[in-house]
Amino acid sequence: MTITRRAVALGLAVTAIQAMMLIAFAWPTVNLAPRDLAIAVAGPGSVQVAEQLRQRDPEAFEITTVADAAEARIALSDNEIYGAIVTGNGAPQVLVASAASPAVAQQLTAVAQQLSGLPAAQVQDVIATDPDDPRGAGFGSMVLPLVMSGIAAGVLLTLLIPSLSARLAGLATFGIAGGLLSTLVFHTWLSILPGSYLELAAIAGLASFAVSATIVGLAAAIGRPGIGLGALTMLLIGNPFSAATSAPELLPQPWGTLGQLLPPGAAASLLRSVAYFNGAGALTPLAVLLAWATGGLALLAFAAARTRQMSTPTAAPEPVAVPA
Repeated sequence: MTITRRAVALGLAVTAIQAMMLIAFAWPTVNLAPRDLAIAVAGPGSVQVAEQLRQRDPEAFEITTVADAAEARIALSDNEIYGAIVTGNGAPQVLVASAASPAVAQQLTAVAQQLSGLPAAQVQDVIATDPDDPRGAGFGSMVLPLVMSGIAAGVLLTLLIPSLSARLAGLATFGIAGGLLSTLVFHTWLSILPGSYLELAAIAGLASFAVSATIVGLAAAIGRPGIGLGALTMLLIGNPFSAATSAPELLPQPWGTLGQLLPPGAAASLLRSVAYFNGAGALTPLAVLLAWATGGLALLAFAAARTRQMSTPTAAPEPVAVPA
């Protein structure tokens, strides 16, 4: 292949990546809609409200009936539902947890307005977002830098550090320092998230480490193509389907569920859980991050073992005396 043909092929390949990026980032946004969104109904009119919601869209909500508003608030605090509609004493009251998803809180408010026929439904935000980030815009824009920096760390360590053990040291340094510094920015300076600085720093560091370790591990195991495979997975699938700006149940399926099985989505869910819900619902996203981090380290260990095996000289066979 001539240099000109190679350049044309490269241009076409980058064009295809550009189209894939547009689809990955724009398609989920224009297809946001509730899909089995966990909510509760309470009060004397709960049966009628649930039936109305099912008639509007049978697949939009996963509806649970609770006794009263107090029980609904407990379910919200335990991160089990996104909101509740409480009937009785006039127009329905809406209980939401905007900390779980400001987008869902807005949608539930609009639904309650349509059910009540009133222009302004009674809304109580039980678990609200941080006052310095009321619409969750800062939180939504926080995930991409964690992903991009993790990819950059993985690429630089792979290309510039030949020793596999030294790459491991670089990964550990990036995970610890990156978690502490990034949390200093979004927690202490920008006040995007409340909660314990050290707990949030540990999550941010683990998320960054999981992304970078995946890149380094794949590159060590299968070579340079591993860089592209890891980067595209985190950037084109993990980030747009992370639900950092919405909720997994608002994204087209199965992509919303898949996004929670990748580090960006797991990091967003874990940060929300620890910052706002005292760790409720934290086990699954924590396990996902640990699995990716462990997988990256396992690939790195496999590559190191293979390198040692290839570099070990084989003993020359001893000469066999042949009788005269």
